[in-house]
Amino acid sequence: MNRYICVHGHFYQPPRENPWLEAVELQDSAYPYHDWNARITAECYAPNTASRILNPERKIIDIVSNYAQISFNFGPTLLSWLQKNNPDTYQAILDADKKSTERFSGHGSAIAQTYNHMIQPLANTRDKQTQIYWGLKDFEHRFQRRPEGLWLPETAVDLETLEILAGYGIVFTILAPLQAAKVRKIGDKNWQDVSNQRVDPKMPYLCNLPSGKSIIVFFYDGPISQDIAFGGLLENGEHLANRLGTAFAEENKNSQLVHAATDGETYGHHHRYGDMALAYCLYYIESKNLARLTIYGEYLENHPPTHEVRIFPNSSWSCIHGVERWQNDCGCGTGMHPGWKQNWRAPLRGAMDWLRDNLVQIYTDYMPRLIKNPWKARDEYIHILLDRNIDTIDMFCEKHAVRNLSPKEKVTTLKLLEMQRHAMLMYTSCGWFFDDISGIEAIQIMQYAARAIQLANDISTISLEETFISLLERAPSNGPHLKNGAHIYRRFAQPASLDLLRVGEHYALSSLFTDHPETINLYAYTAESKSYERIDLGKQKVAIGKVSITSNATLEQDFISFAVLHLGDHNLTGGARAFLNETLFSEMSTAIQTCFRKGEISDVIRLINNFFGDQTFSIWHLFRDEQRDILNQVFTSAQNEIEASFRQIYEHHYPIMQVVEGLNLPLPNYFSVVVEFIVNTDIRNMLESEDFNPERLQRLADESRQWNLMLDGPRLGFIAHKKIAEHMAGLAASPENIAQMKNIINMLKTLNGLNLNLDLWEAQNIYFSIGKQQAYITKLLTNQDHTLAQQWTETFQQLGEYLRVRIG
Repeated sequence: MNRYICVHGHFYQPPRENPWLEAVELQDSAYPYHDWNARITAECYAPNTASRILNPERKIIDIVSNYAQISFNFGPTLLSWLQKNNPDTYQAILDADKKSTERFSGHGSAIAQTYNHMIQPLANTRDKQTQIYWGLKDFEHRFQRRPEGLWLPETAVDLETLEILAGYGIVFTILAPLQAAKVRKIGDKNWQDVSNQRVDPKMPYLCNLPSGKSIIVFFYDGPISQDIAFGGLLENGEHLANRLGTAFAEENKNSQLVHAATDGETYGHHHRYGDMALAYCLYYIESKNLARLTIYGEYLENHPPTHEVRIFPNSSWSCIHGVERWQNDCGCGTGMHPGWKQNWRAPLRGAMDWLRDNLVQIYTDYMPRLIKNPWKARDEYIHILLDRNIDTIDMFCEKHAVRNLSPKEKVTTLKLLEMQRHAMLMYTSCGWFFDDISGIEAIQIMQYAARAIQLANDISTISLEETFISLLERAPSNGPHLKNGAHIYRRFAQPASLDLLRVGEHYALSSLFTDHPETINLYAYTAESKSYERIDLGKQKVAIGKVSITSNATLEQDFISFAVLHLGDHNLTGGARAFLNETLFSEMSTAIQTCFRKGEISDVIRLINNFFGDQTFSIWHLFRDEQRDILNQVFTSAQNEIEASFRQIYEHHYPIMQVVEGLNLPLPNYFSVVVEFIVNTDIRNMLESEDFNPERLQRLADESRQWNLMLDGPRLGFIAHKKIAEHMAGLAASPENIAQMKNIINMLKTLNGLNLNLDLWEAQNIYFSIGKQQAYITKLLTNQDHTLAQQWTETFQQLGEYLRVRIG
């Protein structure tokens, strides 16, 4: 067969992490793709297995597990987030690549990506080098093999970047058709102009570089990729398969590769059920023998380039002006805000460039005193990032240090390396991609810059922040109330800043609500309690202690003494400072405890203020997730009071509401609010209860229809999804349990009456995994009782119908 098809998915979007915590704070999370990525489980990767999903909006869609059949790349920061927060999905991605090597003649589906989505043509040479090196080493660490290809962020390319890729042995990259300038058959003298997307994307091209090196370039099919991403091709998997098939040139008897490339989140997040359409597309292509599915590495092994190409340097797939979208007001934007200008982009880029160059100066001034080759050490820092622990750090220092470093010198070394890491993170492309400097993406890169500035200030006497802010003043926001980049930096970047004292304050406050073990990890820090006393008197609590706080990133350490008082609800006050001496601490602790036991709260507050001076704090000093947790406790208390009042009204006036309903009169709004609140609360409580009562839930469903109530669909749907997944996990532990299956069926049957638009992906995946054991389970039950095995099979099929899954 001379027809080949390849689909590539590019997954980049990193979480919006707090640079000081190195974690996503859920309350502020801008990370939109967890819902899709969580769908990628090991079952989705298994080749040659099929399941059928029946959806309300579609008929029956056959899913062939597909991710071992497509080409894909995941950004290292995204993989790192998945590894911590969704390890099953992370492992499934790795398993998919391993399984793909069996299918594609030893070639893996995964390709590498530069480290943090920096626009390569706009980076300096050293940053290009490190970004590519880190991306390659991250890939090798996770996938346990060398990558053949590498995806460039936004496919932004220049010749220097290609030279570096070729130098590292990268075989190929993928570009957009608009990035091809000229082509010719290898050996010919004359070039053919293929600008304006006229390049033939059905073949690979050799790109010879000025140094004498070369790299192979694939240009994806632009119109098909555009229709997948922004058109309606994912409405129907068969249509997608046929569209891919029509791209082959009938008159061409040579080998042809039709391939598309889009953001991976296209399949499921941007287009609901798009992952299923892709799955059926691949199944349809294979079952109808329309073409052979392949990936880039395998295709190249059998079909080396016959033509060579010259590219347009400084070009990309998402800006028709080259790479101007990331440095100028070129007119490229989301289209969501007509009339807005992006004249903030150039000043933001200028401020970042100024900061980068000054950070380089600090690095080159201080690092040679500690490290033999500072820039090689920065490249090798990736090994610490991939496995950050004392042993890895010691090995790094032993290899690169000019001498045996003292603990303080190790801290300085790590701060300089972290400073450089954040100096690259602050160039993450989405900071310039969207419409305004006040967007969460631009704020994110300003927070990275703030962290780099903080680290620089710790090391040197040079103060960079004032000048940096003055440069940001030149970056106007489209929102008048936000003024400019300087105002946004002060409002959103500076307040996010943390130091060891601030972490100690968080430890003190959170200790009132959580019983901390002696040693606890607080995001990117380790807290070790040295002394702790807590007294609870009703709603009022006081805690006094001292704690060692260590940064896991830099090994910087400090001892913090603290006292914190909780008066109930959100009323928190406290103080913290660097530990001075045992005598002062003991006197403070005794005095505060004595006053608190006597109920002299004003004296407790006075003592805290006297001892800690201006180092006092409140709930606003907690990390965001913990702020939310504490406020939720307050809200729960308030909600219980409201519920008690509403329930009394509901029960007292229910007879008259029945009369109103019997007369076909509309229920007054004040009654509707009460009934809606009570019914939603009762359904939520039922779903969260350990003892699920389908009859009770059915009565509540009937009542919601009776009064034509508006249910809290998103919240109830999420709780129901988790409840079903929890029961399915229990079934997976004992898959032969027929009674458990029947309970889940009853639950689903009742929930269907609530019209919650349930997303059952997690339960469906568990069902599919159980289905793979079906033969074993029925054989096991047949040995006990043949009718039992038959009953299990019938019940399992019935469960599949409610989950909208059929195995076969």
